[in-house]
Formats: sequence, structure tokens, C-alpha cells
Amino acid sequence: MSVYKRLEALHITLPPVATPAAAYVPFVKTGNLVFLSGHISKKEGQVWAGQLGKNIQTEEGKLAARAVAIDLMGTLQAAVGDLNQVKRIVKVMSLVNSTADFTEQHLVTNGCSELLGQVFGDAGIHARSAFGVAQLPMGACVEIELIAEIV
Repeated sequence: MSVYKRLEALHITLPPVATPAAAYVPFVKTGNLVFLSGHISKKEGQVWAGQLGKNIQTEEGKLAARAVAIDLMGTLQAAVGDLNQVKRIVKVMSLVNSTADFTEQHLVTNGCSELLGQVFGDAGIHARSAFGVAQLPMGACVEIELIAEIV
């Protein structure tokens, strides 16, 4: 099944590439790799702000990470033109805005990882890091960057 059929089955419409909020570009292609800049969590077009362990719980954070995955796929599509050209999602790095005693960053990040697996199948299984941080731009609860290999 193609990536687009999987997205359709999941009722996912990919957004256009967001305009960078600072001095960077949304993606860089080099050789057969595409590096996507960090994407912050958004809900209904606005920053999904909050801190895990304070005013957001793990399940909501997981939904925020899933939303970031959708934005990342929109940018990846803009970078490569056709998501069926993605050979492998290589690496995901997730930053979770969390309190010092919150320890479920890995579970929050599953929201992104699980969706990438659903959409890309075996090619969506990736290496990953998940970190807790004291703050993210604009108070976002999650920021994720991605590296993909293309054919």
C-alpha cells in the first residue's frame, strides 16, 4: 500500500511547509539524506503550549507528538516531492518540555514514532532520542526533528 493510501486511511491531510520562525530553513537535502529542522507542536494552527508533568499529561503529550509527525511529513513531502521516495526514516530526535521529575519523554515521543511506523511501514522504524528540556520556543510542549533517507 502506498504512503498516500495509508495517510488517506488514517484521515490525515498533510499541511504545507510552515514558514521558519528564525534564521533557518525547514529542510536540507544532501546526497540521499533529508534533514528536517525541528517542528514544534501545534493544535488547530496554534502553538500547543504547556509542560509535561505540570499542565499536560503523557497521553496529551503523545497526541502533540503525533501532530508534530504530521507536520514533519508535510515538510518531508515538500522536500522530496513524493513520500513514496522515502526509503527509510533514519532518526527522530524529540524534545519534550517537561518538569524535572517527569520521566515519560519516551512515551510522549511514541506519538510520533508510532504514526511514522503506520504510514511508512518497516521503512518508518527508526533510531530515536527523547529528551526532557526546561523550555521550548513559544512554550511548545514538544519539538521533533527528523532525518530520512530517500531513493
